[in-house]
This record gives sequence, structure tokens and C-alpha cells, in this order.
Amino acid sequence: MPPVRADRLLSLLLLLQNRGLMTAPELAAELEVSVRTVYRDVEALGAAGVPVRGERGPEGGYRLMEGYRTRLTGLTDAEAGSLFLAGLPGPAGDLGLGAVLASAQLKVEAALPGALAEQARRVRERFHLDAPAWFRDADPVPHLERIAGAVWERRVLRTRYRRWRGEVHREVCPLGLVLKGGIWYLVALAEAPENSEHPKSSKSIVRTYRVSRFQAVEETGEVFTRPAGFALAAYWAESSRRLEGALRQGTARLRLSPRGQKLLPMQFGAAGVRALRDAGPPDGAGRVEVELSVESEAVAVGDLLRLGTEAEVLGPPGLRQAVAEAVAVLAERYAAGR
Repeated sequence: MPPVRADRLLSLLLLLQNRGLMTAPELAAELEVSVRTVYRDVEALGAAGVPVRGERGPEGGYRLMEGYRTRLTGLTDAEAGSLFLAGLPGPAGDLGLGAVLASAQLKVEAALPGALAEQARRVRERFHLDAPAWFRDADPVPHLERIAGAVWERRVLRTRYRRWRGEVHREVCPLGLVLKGGIWYLVALAEAPENSEHPKSSKSIVRTYRVSRFQAVEETGEVFTRPAGFALAAYWAESSRRLEGALRQGTARLRLSPRGQKLLPMQFGAAGVRALRDAGPPDGAGRVEVELSVESEAVAVGDLLRLGTEAEVLGPPGLRQAVAEAVAVLAERYAAGR
């Protein structure tokens, strides 16, 4: 029997064991096959000695004979690895692990005692994690599955990557993938700027790449050795702190209306929360003064204008003047359109 069909038959068996009575259309939807294929698979299970009963009528479907349970719940290596993505079915599919994850979950559920299996089902029914951010389409990531395979198998990749200043050709040793706000990033060893040697050399450095910017990816056929002690989560946390520190080097002093105080954490995240935490006392109109960490002046102007009339920039003088000039340009532009 072909391996793909054998896996599907096992999944069908575990579905019936875990969920009881299921219709052919329900099974077809779970297995992502046609109803006709479900009929053939049920017949194959019966021929193999599995006691599958078919019940006719509006409330009918297929179920296993009372008391029958299989213990074929051993996980493959791929299934075991995919369980760490159990709360992220969308990203698991992006990585090419959707079917593997579904099979692994079925096997684990089949191995759980009755009470725990029921609790697992309730959690799945009532809690769902949606990783991507609102109002933004996901990045196109046509090379993600190949990159994920190289991460898993420690294979060196030859890539063509689009940067702001143009494209670069580079060999990288992929160490891990990170999903942040619906955007995939690759963390990889790459050639240090002053080094022209192979990326596996001791002078290589760890870099972060946005996966959607890879224009071409191919394996070199070489395998690399992961750096001793490298921890992806620790690297990402430190890298994020460095990035925020590099970006937010300025401070803006603002006067916020009560509504502006509600908008600030929505627009500026943790920086907005910190600013409000250290805010001065409200005046008679409920306005408060805060000091907010901001990026460069050019970026800060656009960010602060998103607060509209709910915020007044008090300083520094250069930023206040830049915001005033932007507002004057907008006022003139809209007045001319009357």
C-alpha cells in the first residue's frame, strides 16, 4: 500500500476512535479528500479487519464497533516536531507541515486518557491563536517551505536577497525561523562584512532576514554545524531590544486629551504604555503631559500626526516645528480643494 494512503487510513481510523460517529462528508473534510475516497478507505479498513460500522439515515455515518481501540499512536520524527506548532495551524501549513501536524494531533489525542482527551478537545474548540496582524495581508513567502527544510536539515543555502539598496547574492547557514506579527524572519549565519570567506568560517555573524525578500533560494549540497550554545529565542529577544534601542533614540513631550491617552498605547505599543505610566497629573480638562520615546524626526512626525487633534507636541522645538509645518501643508492643500 502506498505510504500516503497508509497514513490517510491511520488518520481515518484515529478520527473515528477519537470522535465517534462521523459522516462521510465530515471525514472527507478532515482528510481533505473526496467523499468517494472516504468510501474506498472505509472498505479498505474493513478488509484489513478493522470493525467499522456504517449507519444509514439522516443521523447515520461511520463508527468503530463498541470497545474497539487501536494503539497505533507512535509519532514519527516529523510529527513530533510539528507538535510545537499545534497552536498555529496557519503557519504550520506555510511550512508544509499542515498534514503532518493534523496526523500528530490525532495520534496524541488517541493516546490520552478519556478525561484528558475531552479536555484537549474543549481547549481546541474554545481557544484559537491568530498570529497575523489586523488589516495587513500576509507577506508572499514562496521560498518558506524550502528554507524551513534547510533549517531542519542544517543545509547551506545560496540566496538572492532584496535589500533597500539593491539585491545581494549570499550563502547563508539557516539557524531558525521566527514568526513576528504575521511576518516570517530567517535567522542565519552569514558572511561578516569584512570577511570574504565561506559563511561557515569562524568570522561569520548571525543576521536576520525577512523571508518575503528572498528572490531565489537553492541548496548548495553542503551541511553546516550549528554554533554551540546558540539559542534562537534568546537571540531574537536581544536582537529585538537592540533594534528598538537603535530606532527609538529621541523623546517627544506631548499633551494628550483623555481620548489621546486611550489612543497612545494603541498607536505606540509598549512605548505608549510606559509614557502613560509616568505621566504627570491631569489638568482641569483631563489632559496630561507625557514623554514618549520616538524614532527619527521624519518618522516621528508621521507617527504623531496619527493622533490627530488629540495630541499637542510640546517639544523638542525642532519636532514641534516639523509637525507644525506638516499640519500647515495639509491645511493649505485641503483649503485649496474647496
